[in-house]
Amino acid sequence: MFGATLVAGAVCFLLAPAFCRLLRFFPPVVSGSVITLVGLSLLPVAGQWARGGDPASSGYGSPSNLALAAGTLAFTLLLHRLLSGRFLQRVAILLGLIAGTAAAVPMGKVDFHHLSQAPLFALPEPFAFGAPQFEAPVIATMLVVMLVSMTESTASLIAVGSVVDKPVDDRVIAGSLRAQGLGTALGGALGAFVSCSYAQNVGLVAISRIRSRYAVTLCGAVLVLMGLVPALGSLVALVPLPVLGGAAVVFFGSITVAGIRTLAKASLATGHNGIIVSVALAFGLIPVASADFYDRLPAPVAMVLGSGITAGCLVAVLLNLLLNHFGRGSEANESHIPTAHVDAFDSIDSEAHLPPRSVRQSR
Repeated sequence: MFGATLVAGAVCFLLAPAFCRLLRFFPPVVSGSVITLVGLSLLPVAGQWARGGDPASSGYGSPSNLALAAGTLAFTLLLHRLLSGRFLQRVAILLGLIAGTAAAVPMGKVDFHHLSQAPLFALPEPFAFGAPQFEAPVIATMLVVMLVSMTESTASLIAVGSVVDKPVDDRVIAGSLRAQGLGTALGGALGAFVSCSYAQNVGLVAISRIRSRYAVTLCGAVLVLMGLVPALGSLVALVPLPVLGGAAVVFFGSITVAGIRTLAKASLATGHNGIIVSVALAFGLIPVASADFYDRLPAPVAMVLGSGITAGCLVAVLLNLLLNHFGRGSEANESHIPTAHVDAFDSIDSEAHLPPRSVRQSR
């Protein structure tokens, strides 16, 4: 497994310059569908956390868990409404998590066992499970996982660009995927698996409105410190899942709003865009509603389609090409693509992919 992870990281790094060119296939009707799907597919995660996270646990779905999640949500919304000043509003979620955790202590839902057992300092041990082995079937499976993760990362980056009102370009996508490849390769050496982008954090950016890369870099340094000082990591892990579930409702829903705002840039009342959005959302939400829907398909196919974000993204891209560029009525739909997307489509060699000549001349 770790040998396959090392190979997958290297392949991700090498494929980044080519993979980033897929951005040209993401006009608003596609990117809006993907961002909306990211938010909708995460909302069940918030519900799972609010119930307790583990269906096998005795208190899963108990009234106390649901009350804790609802209380955290209500307190966070109240702080966001009452607090004045940009800083206080931005830390409303953090204050809500702290208040929810404090309320969970007398309820016996905060486990201090791991905090007491965590060492003060520890260094990671490379190849702690032995030297990596490289077996073709495992590597092939891991490469499929890596491609799925790269697709989801691209979708998350598009969502971040929409949230911060700065559309991403090929350079940003390529740089992010290279970082993901390096992280995956390093993880394979240190006993971790394929690195992926957590779409949950997109909602946190939307709610906090903190858009500085310096803040993200500082957070990365703090995470490295937590890895070297396990006691700090265990302190963060004290937050109960119901508390996280209550707060997650806010920032998961905000991703959906960002997607709807992006879809507003594409005309859904005319042409084929409405069909593209409806079918893409359907394919993306099927695995969310029924996790075993594709279980009888071959494993690689089930792995791709079983990821709702990946399946919805692929369907949106293919339908946009089929209905808006190869079929009739493409002229009516392409006029809704912003300048940046028109410029991207201009780089496609095939004339069938290009916007109508009149649109290009007007641009």
